[in-house]
Amino acid sequence: MRYKNHSKYLILLAFLFISVLNFGQNTPKFKVVLDAGHGGKDPGTMRGSIKEKDIVLDVVLKIGKILEQNKDITVVYTRKTDVFIELRERANIANKAKANLFISVHCNGVKSTAAKGTETFVMGMSRTDTNLDIAKKENGVIFLEEDYNEKYKGFDPNNPETLLGLKILQEEFLEQSIELASEIENNFISKNNRFSRGVKQQPIWVLDATVMPGVLIELGFVSHPEEGKYISSEEGKGEMSKSISEAIITYKNNFHSASTENNTIEAPILNQDLPGLSNSNVEEVSVAKKTIYKVQLEAGTKKIDTKPANFKGLKNISVEHENKLFKYFYGNETDYESCKKLLEEAKKKGYKSAYIVTFENK
Repeated sequence: MRYKNHSKYLILLAFLFISVLNFGQNTPKFKVVLDAGHGGKDPGTMRGSIKEKDIVLDVVLKIGKILEQNKDITVVYTRKTDVFIELRERANIANKAKANLFISVHCNGVKSTAAKGTETFVMGMSRTDTNLDIAKKENGVIFLEEDYNEKYKGFDPNNPETLLGLKILQEEFLEQSIELASEIENNFISKNNRFSRGVKQQPIWVLDATVMPGVLIELGFVSHPEEGKYISSEEGKGEMSKSISEAIITYKNNFHSASTENNTIEAPILNQDLPGLSNSNVEEVSVAKKTIYKVQLEAGTKKIDTKPANFKGLKNISVEHENKLFKYFYGNETDYESCKKLLEEAKKKGYKSAYIVTFENK
């Protein structure tokens, strides 16, 4: 029974993945890592005496001060002074803290003085594999445990179907990141009367290397005379910090409610039935709700006609509008192996960052 086995993989994986990586969802407090970009020998973008590294540090410290007033929030900083921190170390700080959220703050700057506006980035599709490699490595520690075969019967971090489950969890983190990014940009517009360039999905190493929802915020363009003056002013930094803090608190209330704090998830002994999920239950779920596999090709804020000419000749294209993003999918398979062939075809057509996603056919 293919669906029975696959459902068991995903159910067991969800428990193990959350427990092994421990993203902080089961901690008493909501933990936020605040990352002030650049620092020390790296000033970031500059215009005259205005330096990105100084602006973002001030904003991060102000955000932290606001959040620390909330007894349910713990704040961790990658830097609190003018020091240089490597990208790898920034990600390590977030991962070791087992944070619920990663916030990196930056400023933009270009040669032209006309460009302006805020924008918030989330993890790019083309780098989800990097993030999954981190998760896979973390899960690999179970091989060091005694009686591995008995404890984790049927679970293999190197198995493609197991990694598909990791993909599903990464999808969830991406969607949560988009929710937060949208909230931040909406606050900039409504509360600070700023021009927003929107929420964007792009490969950014520090986001890809952290195993939790996260965003990278561009406060504005230092190179724009008026905007540069605003984002470097005490008034501007105070307003932006408040908008970002309020967005984080809204996110916390939506995704980390008090009711979840007592629902701790412990690593299961996989040779025993999970509470409420006996083998017979798994069979019933898998028969009643078949899994549909599709290949996600791309995502963006622009709606595209699904005709083959717009997708390099690929047919059977579907689209879903979610969290202000249009997601485009190829195929509609009930068999994982068949979908793998579609994925290979899509990559040959040039969709190198495409990957398989699952849907529940009710």
